[in-house]
Amino acid sequence: MQWTVDSETGVLTDVLLCPPDHYHWMETNAVAVSTLASSAQFDRAAMLRQWDGLTEALSKAGVNLHFLKPTGAHPYQVYTRDSSQTTPWGPVLTQLALPQRRGEYSAVLDFHLAAGGFHRFASEGVVEGGDIHIVRPGLLIVGHSGVRTNRAGAAQFTGWFKDAGWTTRTEEFPEHFLHLDVLFCMATDNIAVACIDVLGDDFAAFLTAHGIKVVQATYPEVMAMSCNLLALGENRVISPAHSVRINAELRARGVTVIDPPLDVFARGGGSIHCMTMPLKREPLR
Repeated sequence: MQWTVDSETGVLTDVLLCPPDHYHWMETNAVAVSTLASSAQFDRAAMLRQWDGLTEALSKAGVNLHFLKPTGAHPYQVYTRDSSQTTPWGPVLTQLALPQRRGEYSAVLDFHLAAGGFHRFASEGVVEGGDIHIVRPGLLIVGHSGVRTNRAGAAQFTGWFKDAGWTTRTEEFPEHFLHLDVLFCMATDNIAVACIDVLGDDFAAFLTAHGIKVVQATYPEVMAMSCNLLALGENRVISPAHSVRINAELRARGVTVIDPPLDVFARGGGSIHCMTMPLKREPLR
């Protein structure tokens, strides 16, 4: 397969994005519902500037950019993390939960069939890429809230990795938080940003057992999408500018942080991790 990923933190060489031509806030998650109920006004010009800043940051980091074809019926296509998942054996077409987003599969099919096809198709329950964390070779975590990913979808996906000899963990969390990548993201090979207050001591002990240290995020930071960052490899991350405390903590630990503004997208319920599907990372050694 052309596209393979065996970790969340190997050097990122290629990524799948979708231009936000039709993006606007939709009531598809708790963050967006809160935003739409507030006095906040969607600023399309600011959104486009932030998109340009994100693509510029990725390009300057040496990442090759690939794009889905946006369609007017699917404003949240910009969150490409959910509609597919690249694995060590090739891409998987996931199973989106919300009726408003299910049609996104069409553009994903077009892209991957032109590029060499799929390794597998999710077919049981629902499973979305924001809940899938290929932490490192041999270690997979899949979250499930019962809504965007449910037990059946998580079990099918983890089952493929178990069959290949991987250690897997499924992590249940309240549906209020949308996806696991709102609560947990790998920043480097051995540093994660996570909200342990929500995920709990057992999850923290699991990370510790696997040599992963935690930068702890608070509930307000989680709801501002401040856990939602993208590892570039070689101790580099892209993290939203409004994640001021977390970015400072990562820098204090020796991580290079690139921090473009992304608050317009964050207020819609997603940030840099949600907006990127890695297609190719260098194998993690």
